[in-house]
Amino acid sequence: MSRTPRTRRVIIDTDAKNEADDQFAIVHALLSETLDVRGIIAAHFGTQRSATSMLDSRAEIDLLLGMMGRDDVRAENGAAEALPDEDTPVDSPGARLIIEEARRADAGPLQIAFLGPLTDMAAALLLDPALVETDTTVIWIGGPGYEVREPGEGTEFNLRNDVAAANVVFRSGIRIWQVPRTAYVMSSVGYAELDEKVAPCGELGAYLVRQLKEFNETVQDGPIEHRALGDSPAVGLMLNPLGGLFRTRPAPLFSAEGALLPGAGHTVRVCEMYDARYLLEDFFAKLRRSAAAQPGV
Repeated sequence: MSRTPRTRRVIIDTDAKNEADDQFAIVHALLSETLDVRGIIAAHFGTQRSATSMLDSRAEIDLLLGMMGRDDVRAENGAAEALPDEDTPVDSPGARLIIEEARRADAGPLQIAFLGPLTDMAAALLLDPALVETDTTVIWIGGPGYEVREPGEGTEFNLRNDVAAANVVFRSGIRIWQVPRTAYVMSSVGYAELDEKVAPCGELGAYLVRQLKEFNETVQDGPIEHRALGDSPAVGLMLNPLGGLFRTRPAPLFSAEGALLPGAGHTVRVCEMYDARYLLEDFFAKLRRSAAAQPGV
């Protein structure tokens, strides 16, 4: 009798140097024994902050893998820029990794967490449209909430960096779990908690807290002592999907300004809330356990 695999096959596609929360999600995934991380893909985050954003993300991924001693984890470059339109893929080793893993018939379901734009998933679908027939779930941190938008609300960042890619993916019919802005902002931690629970956990913990505070100093005008770990719910959903409060909705398309438009008849599972207590405490405990196993920590 065959046994159910004790690990879940996953890929993480991350704009790791965009802000300061991707790092926490990457580390959480790599510290989780039930996640078989088949690869980490470096994603771009537009050109507003850097002309080499994808390569910046790759450097951050390599830094984290080095700090964790995880040279066994495959890392690939994704697209260096957004799709030029909804019909033209931007090919990359990252898109080819997605196709390779999704096409495996011997390894069970695949979940791909997108912590930035959907460029690499859209490219994979354009290169191989039959991927929609595979047992693949796209988990996307991105897009606006589904209720009435606040006056002056701008386009959600991950969507803004490649609206065409989002439309390709949402139109395709592939299975999507979406964590919109209204949900992912509810995963905040304060400096005091980070100083107590993360910073003492060796070189890695100290780095995670330091880079978060440094990022806040560069982008925040007013006083601040917190940050939303907005990418971490994607890892939470891979570990514990029952921790999410879902509602199935008609899958929308998106205007150039990020507004919701009528879709193409598919559905999307929208995670409207995630269990932040479980999510954050699981991360803190795994990081503390990992640090305790390191000599001299």
